[in-house]
Amino acid sequence: MKHPRQFPLLKTFIPVLMTTLTLVLVCSCRHHSESDSKAIFRYNESAGITTLDPAFAKDQAIIWATSQLYNGLVRLDSNLLIEPCIAKRWTISDDGKTYTFILRDDVWFHKNPLFHNADSTRRVVASDFCYSLNRILDPKVASPGLWIFAHVAPDGFQAPNDSTFIVRLNEPFSPMLSLLAMNYCSVVPHEVADHYGTDFRNHPCGTGPFQFQYWKEGVKLVLRKNPLYFEFDTVETQNSNSEIHRLPYLDAVAVTFIIDKQTAFLEFIKGNLDFMNSLDASYKDEILTRTGQLKAKYTDRIDMVSIPFLNTEYLGFRMDSTSGALSDPRIRQALNYGFDRAKMMKYMRNNIGRPATQGFIPCGLPGYDSTASYGYRYDPEKARQLLAEAGYPGGKGLPTVQLATTSSYLDLCKYIQQQLSLLGIDIKIDVNPPAALREQMAQGKAAWFRGSWIADYPDAENYLTLFYSPNRAPAGPNYTHFSSPAFDRLYQKSIIETDPQRRIALYRAMDSLVMQQAPVMPLYYDQILHFTHRNISGLRTNPMNALDLRYVKKTTNPKR
Repeated sequence: MKHPRQFPLLKTFIPVLMTTLTLVLVCSCRHHSESDSKAIFRYNESAGITTLDPAFAKDQAIIWATSQLYNGLVRLDSNLLIEPCIAKRWTISDDGKTYTFILRDDVWFHKNPLFHNADSTRRVVASDFCYSLNRILDPKVASPGLWIFAHVAPDGFQAPNDSTFIVRLNEPFSPMLSLLAMNYCSVVPHEVADHYGTDFRNHPCGTGPFQFQYWKEGVKLVLRKNPLYFEFDTVETQNSNSEIHRLPYLDAVAVTFIIDKQTAFLEFIKGNLDFMNSLDASYKDEILTRTGQLKAKYTDRIDMVSIPFLNTEYLGFRMDSTSGALSDPRIRQALNYGFDRAKMMKYMRNNIGRPATQGFIPCGLPGYDSTASYGYRYDPEKARQLLAEAGYPGGKGLPTVQLATTSSYLDLCKYIQQQLSLLGIDIKIDVNPPAALREQMAQGKAAWFRGSWIADYPDAENYLTLFYSPNRAPAGPNYTHFSSPAFDRLYQKSIIETDPQRRIALYRAMDSLVMQQAPVMPLYYDQILHFTHRNISGLRTNPMNALDLRYVKKTTNPKR
């Protein structure tokens, strides 16, 4: 029998190992406890975030992140009205060309060692806006927001003193305030932006309710509460007294980048994410009824908010197409009359959105007319009549038309294909990658294509610019190559009109003209769906799908 070997090192190591494990567990539990005690708002961004520089805030993912870090002169409220932000008031000259802003004197940049030391900051002054907006114009920066200052005069940004900022235009442009509310126009400190140059993208410094903490691209972004934020909330207490709280209420914001939308959905259902935006087709039937209501099994733990989204989904015709059939307005009108948008929304989208039957301007914008008679509703008999008038009774002799789309919209296009086949119209669907379809549209290579237009700013001019002939693609967003001298005259008149009601009347006249010529087939006006757990309150949004976290409160864990 062999004698057991002695292991003196092991005898020493085991107690040390146990002690280390105990410390790790204690520290881990302490970290977990501290994390649980903090109000951290968690959401997923499947599209990823490529920059935290507001000069490049060109898509929703970047806009959501930068809107937590930065502020501008003005912003949009929940009704898309302009409200003060760093500018506490402003005036517009009688000729509509000069905007004078008076700034707050209590707005401070996030602390940054480039000011003086690790615990330094400084106050925002008017010259900071001169720097920030001229930075957008700098060709070396190459900001995609350059276009928003097309109407600004040379040397149009001026700061006569620390509290006064002036914008001068070459000609009146009524949507200018809405443009200044865009994230591109956020104020940044020259000390930090100049020091980092292109690396300012991952060294952000602004004035927003949250400040930068950590970012590992494709993994996680963490923003923490800005203790110097300039806005406050007044809350009525039970004894009718008022309490004033410095915003924000949250301690931090954590963003993950799970690409698979089903995985992100499961993380939300499990309570690991606090917020979910919109729905993917892969799980919409799991959480919503056919009529677009939250299913009963989720109503006790999830809240859903639905509001109009400034996005019009449409099919567009290239108006200078060589195709003889699509060049006839009666054929385009017949296609518009030939499918049932209401059924499409019910069966293909669980009623998420509204059928686009009142023109191209979407629901939720001034200029949209809910009583408009110039849109298209399902009328197969009218469609047959138009086909016959165009020389194609029952669709006979009409050549096959090709519709370019992407896989995400294939189900909608197949629905339209099936409905129009009942009228004798033969449609071939060409599925393309999104980038390839965008290129075809820009270069005028698609005779019939699926498109969408999400508002850059809340003015109907933003939608009607798609039909202004000088904006013909690829130089601008007129992908249909629509050209109408009458439309152009109305458009030019509208952008200098300062009276809101007269401007809306011009917008509706343009929308009516577009529907008559039918360069597009509006499909639906989109809808925002926001889902949160019951322990989240105070989340604000608007029809631009803003993510306003200033007033959000997070209490104990939701019921799971």
